[in-house]
Amino acid sequence: MTTIRTLALGALVLTLVACGEKPAAPAGPSAADQPPHTNAPGAPVKIALIMKAHGNPFFTEMEKGARQAQHELGVDLVVRDTDEETAIEQQIKLVDDEITDHVSAIVIAPVDSRRLVPALKKAQDAGIKIVNLDNHLDHAFMQERAMAPVPFISIDNEMAAYHSAKFIADAVTEPSEAAILEGIRHAANANERKQGAERAFKENPKINLIMSETANWSLDEAYVLAKRSFAEHPKLKLVFCANDMMALGVIKYLKEAGRHDVRIASFDALDDAKRAIRAGDLMATIDQQADKQGYEGIVTALKSIRGEQVPAEIKLDAALVTAQTLKQK
Repeated sequence: MTTIRTLALGALVLTLVACGEKPAAPAGPSAADQPPHTNAPGAPVKIALIMKAHGNPFFTEMEKGARQAQHELGVDLVVRDTDEETAIEQQIKLVDDEITDHVSAIVIAPVDSRRLVPALKKAQDAGIKIVNLDNHLDHAFMQERAMAPVPFISIDNEMAAYHSAKFIADAVTEPSEAAILEGIRHAANANERKQGAERAFKENPKINLIMSETANWSLDEAYVLAKRSFAEHPKLKLVFCANDMMALGVIKYLKEAGRHDVRIASFDALDDAKRAIRAGDLMATIDQQADKQGYEGIVTALKSIRGEQVPAEIKLDAALVTAQTLKQK
């Protein structure tokens, strides 16, 4: 019986084709023509925020700003982060997962400026909008991989680091040794902060920059590096750390060693860093408005999804945080 029905249906189709008749085409593109990230009609636009280590309070603040934008704009926000700030492969997998989940946009603070590019290019090819936060993707590498430019939201990392390091450098009036603790070396923001600190230290002829090494944004790695560095260079008096977490690692070691003659400057303005400033353990840090970066990232992603024009770069204001500025609040 099934065979007879199939033959009858086939005959009917042939008759319609022979008579020049065919079913009316649906209005607009077919489902097969739709990009894979298209949301169901009436459903909120789905955006993924992919950050670095969830243990870093900086990214907690970034998420707060993104959540504020979510509530104001009515988007469906998915937040992902890595176990560690060096977890490049994990972040690449997070991007791949969001491609599979058909999000409309990915807002990302990349662990690495180059190694995330192929995964993000794949997302672009799938029709997903990309917004870059905090750490700039490598332009030359993007061009090599034929990845289209994406909007970038951050601060001027080089200038901000310059002001942070300069705050401790300007007080130096006698020959002093200095060190820089860098972030991940393939991260653009880490290199920019290193350059800013180098510029500040070099402006004072009394300062001798004796070392610049990476602690990969990590408190624990910074503690270990500080222990070794101060053993090798006991006259070290100035340290610029490219983020607060590393500064807290250095402070931990110095307290254990009973050293109170080292001036430290850093970057991020975490609550623990502000407490360290009030206690006199840290001289300065930089507020780079992590919450506003998250907020603007979601706003920019939604505009991109809607086809609106967005700036190639949004530079937010950064502020030097010291004991004096904290008293004024």
